Amino acid sequence: MAAVQGLPKINANPTVYKAESVEVKGRTTIDDEDTPDPFDSLEIYELIRNINDPEHPLTLEQLRVVRLKDVHVDDNNNDIKIFFTPTIPHCSMATLIGLCIRVKLIRCLPPRFKVDIAISPGTHNQEKAVNKQLNDKERVAAALENENLLAVVDKCLAVAQS
Repeated sequence: MAAVQGLPKINANPTVYKAESVEVKGRTTIDDEDTPDPFDSLEIYELIRNINDPEHPLTLEQLRVVRLKDVHVDDNNNDIKIFFTPTIPHCSMATLIGLCIRVKLIRCLPPRFKVDIAISPGTHNQEKAVNKQLNDKERVAAALENENLLAVVDKCLAVAQS
């Protein structure tokens, strides 16, 4: 994806990483259709790893903005906590990236989950302010009423066509 709305790129040359090799341990499948499968960190990571970066034609996984080790799920208490790491400490796209993660999870998860999204501690100059925005329901709802912003989010969530 090109820079958002024609703005110059904040991080013109980000480091690109190989996809994480994920080892599935202790996962069981339940054949009973009436028994819900519990959610785990890997399942949530699979939902967000291929979100497109708003500034580059790369995924959040390729930029190591999201990593499996930073996804925490407590299915019994309906709690999900995700930390993400912007590529640079002054990334102006951090709030948009967090919003994309939140929208993806809103669209994919049952509403029983409380989802907290935060910048990995110490990785962004405006960490507190961004975290406050991302976890304020009213601010998120207002952002999603903005058609232009929602269009950008939808582009980030679009599945790449191969």
